[in-house]
Amino acid sequence: MLVYLRVKNFALVEDIYIEPGLGANVITGETGAGKSVLIGALGLLLGLRGDKNLIRSGEEMAVVEAVFDISKVLAPIPAFLDSSGIEPCEEELLRIKRTLCLTGPNRQLVNGTPVSVATLSSLGDWLVDIHGPHDHQSLLYLARQLEVLDAFGKSQPGYSQALNEYTKSFKNLRMYELKRKELVVDEQAYRQQLDILRYQVQEIESSSLNEEDSLLDDRYTRAAHSVDILRAMQAGMDVLSEDENSILTQSGLLGRFLHEAARLDSSGLKEITEKFELLYEQWTEMQSLLSDYIESLEVNPCDLEQIEGRLNLINGLKRKYGKTIEEILDFEKNARARLAQLENRDVEIAEINQVIEKENIQLRKWGGELTEKRKKLIPTLEIKVLEHLKELGFKQSLFSISLHSLENSASEVNSTGMDRIEFLFSPNPGEPPKPLRAIASSGEIARVMLALKTALAEADSVPVLVFDEVDANIGGETALSVGRKMREIARKRQVFCITHLAPVAASGNIHFSVEKTTQNQKTHIHVNRLNQEERLVELSRMLGGQMETARKYAQTLLQKYKTNPSKKTD
Repeated sequence: MLVYLRVKNFALVEDIYIEPGLGANVITGETGAGKSVLIGALGLLLGLRGDKNLIRSGEEMAVVEAVFDISKVLAPIPAFLDSSGIEPCEEELLRIKRTLCLTGPNRQLVNGTPVSVATLSSLGDWLVDIHGPHDHQSLLYLARQLEVLDAFGKSQPGYSQALNEYTKSFKNLRMYELKRKELVVDEQAYRQQLDILRYQVQEIESSSLNEEDSLLDDRYTRAAHSVDILRAMQAGMDVLSEDENSILTQSGLLGRFLHEAARLDSSGLKEITEKFELLYEQWTEMQSLLSDYIESLEVNPCDLEQIEGRLNLINGLKRKYGKTIEEILDFEKNARARLAQLENRDVEIAEINQVIEKENIQLRKWGGELTEKRKKLIPTLEIKVLEHLKELGFKQSLFSISLHSLENSASEVNSTGMDRIEFLFSPNPGEPPKPLRAIASSGEIARVMLALKTALAEADSVPVLVFDEVDANIGGETALSVGRKMREIARKRQVFCITHLAPVAASGNIHFSVEKTTQNQKTHIHVNRLNQEERLVELSRMLGGQMETARKYAQTLLQKYKTNPSKKTD
């Protein structure tokens, strides 16, 4: 469960924190007060995209941090932390912190260890399920309906294995089909590829490139300017030893003077004579090095022409195959491998075909098993959803799930299985069930989604459920039903519910109110945990004002719910 949430300099929030409790936590406030900012901050902690525009105006950094109690979480979080190199939890408390910086990189920390956004996302899948105000629209898509069915089925023995094995076979099959497609080309294109690859391999191979070729530029520069270099080095040699006033000649005179003086004061001149001998030895060594270098500069025009020709050859290869000799050699290696593959095309195609045939068998095996598991699962989900729909005001509604096999339509088979799932619904008696996408009322769709969420909550192990204004477009007795449903879900999960409806807000075990104020031309958002009297005031506001009738109805609503989330509400 979520123990603590702090949000600082995020959107309009300056600095707020909340300590939610077990059961249902409701969040209310005027439209635009900033209720959804809290959910957005929580989503950021769980791996959603972090945009620097979310940093509060005038600030350099936004910080969101939370603490989760994972003592009752079924997911293998401790093992995941260990395998990811993350510090273990202390007292089974998982600490997550995310920082958005206006300048510089953003940071994510789990138990003080820097992590990637992908790691946050993985943890988020185990910790929190956020259902936003527009999620019920996604339920109109067949792919989303199949996801819902599969999410419900993961609690059934062998269901996840069948789905995972099918997905793995599907990916392998597509990979080998792509390899075969690369090999199976028309004959003319095939011959052209062979000719091009053979020419490229032969051209690079015949050049006999080696590591010494990387030194050719320096050798060419040295050879091309050998006359100027020789002139400069010869002048240097004259200064060092050839002229009558050269360094070595003058050093010899200095040495004689030092030796004469040292005979008279050997101890006083010891350090000076030692340094002189060292310097004289170095100048002599310098003379030898200059002499060797001058001798090496004797390059004839034929050598220069040969180096120039080699450089032209290599530069031509660089223009075609890579900027460096290493890149050219890598190109040759890859071209040679591709050439060998094409030359053995028929053999490789035959081998790939055998693999594809085996993968097809595996795909159909796991696809068939997955289909059978879905068929067995559908009645269970249908019954549970109908039960919840009745509690949400659809006393005589019909809900069913149709399954159509795609086994004989290879073009429609995808990574999720060989089935097409469609939810059918009839809100009124006497009407046959129709596809959910044919229902016009968004309020009806929202309640169907809530019924599905309730069914999933019973089968799922995610400890925190967030409902962000899922009660839109409903009211009256239906709102009371939604409130009871929230309370029911909260018996097994920690629930957060943002709502504009007093009957739903009254169902909460804990009530937070969000208020937006303006001071010194800056907007501030405040979150307050309400006591019983403050709840009455807030519920009365939501019911239309502070009239006595609104207050009495607010009291009636609160009396409808018991404070103990472990007991079923009336």
